[in-house]
Amino acid sequence: MQNQRVLFVALILVLCVPCFAFAAKYVGSAACGECHEAEHGRFMQYSKKATSWESIAVMAPKLTKAEQQECYECHTTGYKKGGFVSYEVTPELSDVGCETCHGPGAAHAEDGDPDLIKRKPDQEDCVVCHNAARVNDFGFKPLVNSGAH
Repeated sequence: MQNQRVLFVALILVLCVPCFAFAAKYVGSAACGECHEAEHGRFMQYSKKATSWESIAVMAPKLTKAEQQECYECHTTGYKKGGFVSYEVTPELSDVGCETCHGPGAAHAEDGDPDLIKRKPDQEDCVVCHNAARVNDFGFKPLVNSGAH
């Protein structure tokens, strides 16, 4: 029985470790700005997404921890996808950043290959947050084409 448990654990490790090793990683918008200065500058200056954590910070005292976490999907980068964990652990991912629309950027940032990043996001990516239910709940306009760059 002990040998079966050891074999089972070994099998899990063999099957799962490569998934973690090759999982796409987030680097934060500042890393994008190193090569894409103009786009990053316009995004930071004009896009409300670039300061989306402020909305959570303002509302936090009125929300339970569970309610705050519901906000993270649309107000942070990569929540539950290997990105944002908490403000203390991953502050560089605490706003909606470049990688929210363009996908995790570590491989692209390291290599520079444009094929390693989503160059043009699809509208399906946007409607995760910019959808009719959220428009009704929060009264914001679904500016799906307002990336500000």
